[in-house]
Amino acid sequence: MTKKHIGMLTLALLLMVSGCTPSLDDKTEVIQNTEEEETKSVIIPSLQLDETYYRTLLPYEESASRGLVVSNLSSKYDMKEVENGLLRISQNEFSPEKYLFQEGQYLDTSTLKDWLARSNQEEGGLNPSDVGLTGEEKAKKAPVYITHIVEQNYLEKVDNKVSLSGISIGLALNSTYYYEKEKYGAIYEEKLTQAQIEENGKRIAEEVVTRLRKMDGLADIPIVVGLFKQNSRNAVVPGTYFTYSTAAAGKNVSDWKAIDEEYVLFPTADSQEKYRDLDTVFRGFKQDVETYFSNYTSIIGTGYFKDKQLQKLTVTIPIQFYGTAEVIGFTQHLAGLVKNLPAMNIEVQVNSIDGAEALLVKKAGDEEPYVHIYTQ
Repeated sequence: MTKKHIGMLTLALLLMVSGCTPSLDDKTEVIQNTEEEETKSVIIPSLQLDETYYRTLLPYEESASRGLVVSNLSSKYDMKEVENGLLRISQNEFSPEKYLFQEGQYLDTSTLKDWLARSNQEEGGLNPSDVGLTGEEKAKKAPVYITHIVEQNYLEKVDNKVSLSGISIGLALNSTYYYEKEKYGAIYEEKLTQAQIEENGKRIAEEVVTRLRKMDGLADIPIVVGLFKQNSRNAVVPGTYFTYSTAAAGKNVSDWKAIDEEYVLFPTADSQEKYRDLDTVFRGFKQDVETYFSNYTSIIGTGYFKDKQLQKLTVTIPIQFYGTAEVIGFTQHLAGLVKNLPAMNIEVQVNSIDGAEALLVKKAGDEEPYVHIYTQ
């Protein structure tokens, strides 16, 4: 690694530290109003690392339903994207320059478990009743549509106080319903159509907003609701949000806006069919890596597309090298390959069984990639 890159890394670390742990000169202490009309002192970091990042109140408060995402979503990829995608949607309505972020404080674990149940299991269940239906009949007539609800709160600072000014809700919807024909038997799956997912997602969204409006302090708060289509259990890329709506103060959702986002795995038949040029570039990159070092497991690329345009390509390279010199040599070779790729936002992660070994990042407008080799 060059001295230039070491210097860049040092600066980046300083920014991260100063952003995440503000000094006495880098914070603003204010009063937060809570839903119980109580007040407490909180800190607003003065430094915003990036225009797409929200500043977060300190001390950090976890969601009232934290932990449910692990049990409610079957894919680790969906667990991350259901929250990150909602953050992107929220930026359309709640600017990071104006609003502060806080994890959801209104929907607690008990409430969510009640809402995510079937209507015959819990009074507030949002999923259809399965009374008298067999496993296969449930799949056809009454599948589970919604499996998780994500809540995010957005606050504004006025004078010396911060208070809730907006809520974002993400509804995680099944694209595949899994069931057993008999207890402890084989697992079968039923694909849900896009029409089924959208119709029931919008129906559930209206009911969720209606219930939120009845909670203390939420009658006149703008509420953004996004519909997230989960991927299948065995997928190695996440699902995405496909539509969202904003319920203005005192109103319910309407005027849904379509979202065209997609995660595509490279290299596959799907990537070759949808994005042939990029697929060809990736296959060439993969071949160049193999020419220099063949001692690896596999090279996987995940492309994030918005409106059919590549936003970022993340490449993961698992390796089996054990020598530091070998890792350095491999990373230097990768840096040359990344430098010669067409203009795009790309991140290459080199990992071994011991953890992260190297990171290479190149933005579309950069001439050379940023390179960091992790040391023991």
